[in-house]
Amino acid sequence: MSRIFKSEPDQLKLGQLFSSDEKCLEFLSEAKWENGFICKKCGNTNYCPGKTAYSRRCTRCKAEESATAGTIFHNCKFPVHKAFYIAWNVCKGNNDISSYEFARRLALRQMTCWNFKSKIEQSLKQIDSLTD
Repeated sequence: MSRIFKSEPDQLKLGQLFSSDEKCLEFLSEAKWENGFICKKCGNTNYCPGKTAYSRRCTRCKAEESATAGTIFHNCKFPVHKAFYIAWNVCKGNNDISSYEFARRLALRQMTCWNFKSKIEQSLKQIDSLTD
């Protein structure tokens, strides 16, 4: 997570991110398409808003891409702002927070938290192995 921030976000920005799915999707779309939209299907760079919040629809082939597509948040079955909270803490090295504690704080099932936390840790290992 900290890899996509140009600078460390302040507590206000973090509070906003963790407060709603809409703020998280807005943040993801800004980070994902920071250098412009390129359609994954046809390579077109023109788009219009998609049917869902912060998605983009290619003006040539009409393919729609959500802000979460191609990210660790894709197909997340629980609220994105809760997933952001887990991801932030794992990426910041707060491994002392157990899946039981995440479940308690976020009112989610423990296995849901464990599975998502494991997915993040696995992705971080893959990223680290690519940079070595």
